[in-house]
Amino acid sequence: MKQFRIYTAVVFSMIFWSVSFIWTRMAIVSFAPVTLISLRLLLASLFLLVVSVATKRFQKIRKEDFKWFVLLAFFEPYMYYIGETYGLTLVDSTPASVIVSTIPLFAPILAFFFLKEKMTLANILGIVISLVGVFFVIYDPDSGFTANPKGVALLFLAVFSAVLYTTVLRKISTDYHTINVIFYQSLLGLMFFIPTFFVTDFSSVGEKEITLKSVEAVLMLVVFASVIAFVLFAGVVREIGVAKTNVFVNLIPVFTALFAWWILGEQLTGIKITGIVIVVAGLFVSQINRKRFSFKRIRGVEY
Repeated sequence: MKQFRIYTAVVFSMIFWSVSFIWTRMAIVSFAPVTLISLRLLLASLFLLVVSVATKRFQKIRKEDFKWFVLLAFFEPYMYYIGETYGLTLVDSTPASVIVSTIPLFAPILAFFFLKEKMTLANILGIVISLVGVFFVIYDPDSGFTANPKGVALLFLAVFSAVLYTTVLRKISTDYHTINVIFYQSLLGLMFFIPTFFVTDFSSVGEKEITLKSVEAVLMLVVFASVIAFVLFAGVVREIGVAKTNVFVNLIPVFTALFAWWILGEQLTGIKITGIVIVVAGLFVSQINRKRFSFKRIRGVEY
């Protein structure tokens, strides 16, 4: 019964993160990207503050850690969400989720160059296989590249921002509870997004029609993708460990493809399905022989 509860929790966290790509696509119909992200962070910060105080887990940032939290917030949510959200205005949900799911693959590269951690053959092979899969997802033999190159570049900006985020995260003490780390990175992220909002979106506020579907999508992003998914995932990590839990992240592009086909009517061709399978295979290959490097961060959060 306990195992059933654990695996149910991790699968639901993957589902919530998968659907977040679709909710974002629905929300940007009514909200410009920076406006959407700012709203999401503001509501998530308030929600997390209430949760941390109610559960008596609220912690203040120590003076010596403040600079690391600011840098943390710069890479994620600021740079990460800029890349992901603007990327989703140009690329469909399925290829976007496939690209973002490669985050764990590139962490060893950064660790190799900056932290002198050894890369294994499995790491390199996994990266190569997954990149081949990404190519299949964004390329069509008849019409060429089906994904906007600028959108793909923005999504890879999100990928590398998340990888840089994990490096900064190592500087922050593990004494901070996960809820507080997410709360402060969301709150400090607003420090970057609010000025950006006045530069990019303020002049166009009111031009888009606010629909009920878009508002619902924003609320779904805040409650399920920004809060509940992280809490569920953190609990599972404590129960079965990082290595076993990380394997489930490979389900994200699969779930996103199914939900995008079902909810948004996005085309799911045979070649895209092949590409998704190849990416997932590459992610699994990269998990082999993990003695030298352990992926303790998924989607930018350490537990």
